Formats: sequence, C-alpha cells, structure tokens
Amino acid sequence: MAKPALILVGADKGGVGKTTVARTLLDYFTAHHIPTRAFDSEAPKGTLKRFHPEVSDIVDATQVADQMRIIDTLSTTDATVTVVDVRAGLLSPTLRALRDIGFLDAVKKGQITFIVFHILGSSIASLNEIEETAPFTTDAKYFLVKNFINNTNFFEWDQATHASYFKKLKDAVTINIPKLNEMAYEQVELASVPFLTFVANKNPKGDTANYSFVLRGYVRHWLGNVWGEYDRVKLLDLFDTSGSAVSATRAQGGNRS
Repeated sequence: MAKPALILVGADKGGVGKTTVARTLLDYFTAHHIPTRAFDSEAPKGTLKRFHPEVSDIVDATQVADQMRIIDTLSTTDATVTVVDVRAGLLSPTLRALRDIGFLDAVKKGQITFIVFHILGSSIASLNEIEETAPFTTDAKYFLVKNFINNTNFFEWDQATHASYFKKLKDAVTINIPKLNEMAYEQVELASVPFLTFVANKNPKGDTANYSFVLRGYVRHWLGNVWGEYDRVKLLDLFDTSGSAVSATRAQGGNRS
C-alpha cells in the first residue's frame, strides 16, 4: 500500500485564486496518471466540484463527520493523493484541527505525506498568514504560492518588506502561478470543464466542443508554465507511487498527453 498523501490548498483570505490552483493540481496529477481524489469545502456550492465532478465531493471541513470522511479514508482509498480545496478563511483553523486530532504527529512519524499549498494575496494581512501557519507546517512540505492571476506584485518592489516575509521560513518553497489571459479564463469558466479538457476541445460529456483555437492555445501555454513550476519543485517526488502507472510513465521519460 502506497503511503497516502494529503494536500491542503488554502488561504485565510478570499479572492486569491486557490480553487484555480487546486484545478491545475488535479489536471497535473491526471496527466501523470496519479490516482487522485478531491474534497471541495466550499459547502454547499462547490466551485471545484463544478469543474471536476468525477473526483470531487463537497464537504464542510468544520464538521467532525466530514473531517472523518477525509482523514479516516486516507489509507483505504484507491487514490494516492487527496486534494482538499479549503474554504477561504479556514486554512489556519483546519491546520489547528489537524494538530488536535493527532494528524500532524502521524506526519512527523512518516506515516502520511502532508503538503500545504498556501495561496498568498497582495495585502500585508495575507502575508501575515505565513506566521500564523508556520507552527503547523514544520513536518509538511510547505509551498508559498504567488498567484499572479490578479496581477499581484507581492511587495517585490519593496525588497525589505518582501524579504521579511518570504525568508521567515527557511524550508518554504515559492511557486509562481502566472497570469492567464482574461478571455481564456472566462471561456473555461463558461465551459465548466477542467483546463485539460478545454485544451482538448471537449465538452463536459467528452464530446468534441467548439472552443476557440486561440483561447485554447493561451490555456495550453499557461498550463504548461504552471506545470513547469510543479516540475521545478519536484512535486511528483514527494509521493509514494511505487507500483502505480506513474512509475512506468517516469521510466519512459514522462507523458503529458
């Protein structure tokens, strides 16, 4: 049995594009043939589930019963990776809950792979989340994600401010999510399909669609850049994929079809 992996994608502030990042992760794992499931904690609406209905379930992460649905099944699911799109404002509370139930102790013992994608906003308040989450991510792989979807600059113009936040965690790794053309992003929103499906010109039923060649090109180029960031930080190396299809894929030099 492969060691289970849990990825939290979240922030304590809204409007930073966390669901967009979660969608790119699901596409990335799909392309690499890694069995993945997802939980969308935007209850009851479920934005992530709208794009990835076959692998996503909607939960209320503040409810013990739904916490059990996620954590208690990590070792019994066929999925190697579990992605949780954490509702805005609940990243720190979710991390505290994981500490209280002993999950972080299991991570420290090497029983579970734990990864946090912390999506940052442009405000000082958002950057202050780094300090709030730090005590809970000691044994996790912690990614600070700069999502440029909203033309954010993350105080890079003020190096003293930028360094004071981004150098606080010596083991944190920064990932940059580039901006996607607005029309292309809106077209994918209207299509309500994964980015990969949009690029392949398929509708939600899997039939051939009629999406713009130009806009599909923008999405393809953007998604390739995002996946390039995941390759750069060696995301796949964090998972126990022994015996899975991804092992054969790696042996063949990779496959993004």
